[in-house]
Amino acid sequence: MFLTILIALFSLIGLVTLHEFGHFIIAKKFGVKVEEFGIGFPPRIFGKKIGETIYSLNLLPLGAFVKMPGEIGKTDDPRSFSNQSVPKRALIAFGGVLSFWIIAAILFSVVFNLGTSVAIGDEVNSNLADTKVQITSISAGSPAQIAGLNPGDAIKEVIIDNQKIAVNKIKEVQEITNNNLGKEITLTIERGKEVFEVKIMPRSSPPTGEGPMGIALIRTTIKSYPWYLSPWQGILATVNMTGAVIQGYGQAIKNIIGGKPSGVELMGPVGVFHLFTQVSKLGVSYFLQFVGMIAIYIAIFNILPIPAVDGGKLLFLGIEALRRRPISPKIEERVTAVFFMALILLMVLVTIKDVARLF
Repeated sequence: MFLTILIALFSLIGLVTLHEFGHFIIAKKFGVKVEEFGIGFPPRIFGKKIGETIYSLNLLPLGAFVKMPGEIGKTDDPRSFSNQSVPKRALIAFGGVLSFWIIAAILFSVVFNLGTSVAIGDEVNSNLADTKVQITSISAGSPAQIAGLNPGDAIKEVIIDNQKIAVNKIKEVQEITNNNLGKEITLTIERGKEVFEVKIMPRSSPPTGEGPMGIALIRTTIKSYPWYLSPWQGILATVNMTGAVIQGYGQAIKNIIGGKPSGVELMGPVGVFHLFTQVSKLGVSYFLQFVGMIAIYIAIFNILPIPAVDGGKLLFLGIEALRRRPISPKIEERVTAVFFMALILLMVLVTIKDVARLF
């Protein structure tokens, strides 16, 4: 358990550090002075100055940072951030967002080389290696949730009257379930390297669209690509997942405008960290996929035109380009501070909800 927590912690810190490295490398490329590149937040544990930049390790493991003169407001230093052209400053700000997509593409490339789960239909030859019927989602309050099942769990067998029935197709699970409505059955579940049994009672009259157990199923098999094809597959997966996430956010906005529940569940650091620890138990391939997915979610959030994130900086730069003069540093500082406090408050509220859900 301790090792799992460490892996999750270092993965999150690693994502944020590589994000800041995106800002750092482009700033250096343009000759902008970088005073400090830090992992974690002060107080400082260790720091070494190489050239003009201090590389530091700090006590609070909450992320990383790049310190450049003139990030807000003007300075006399010709190599400061504020004295660069708008396109250069925009590219430095965008570099952090871009790094998340690059990380995702690299991770997905590794996953496709190692082998990853792909969806197949019931009609596909059942003699394929590692064919599984997996749970993709679970309805709230359903028998599956009460039984403690999780998305990603694979149903290997159904046990009825001490008779084990191996299942390899979705329709097999559905037929057995429909023939035993209102009766307790036992499922043999595979979760990562763990195999265990779960008792569950399929509902006779489930809510519309949920099904007797309250689960959505998918049939998968393992497919891998050679090293020279996996990078392209990684890039395609990154593009496709980015599109899917954007589409999901768009649907959530439509739902809100239409007076419906958004269908999106916010999750803070505690919730994300908990997911990291859970997915790490499923194996390397699943874990790398999850880290890549998180990188894409953070990239999209970071590019939103919200002051206090990279998209907010791009918004201010866009306004500056249209006005042909910069926004007052005081106004930028105040607006950024207000949104930063709002994000902190939202994070606290979501974290409280995450903790309540876990305990």
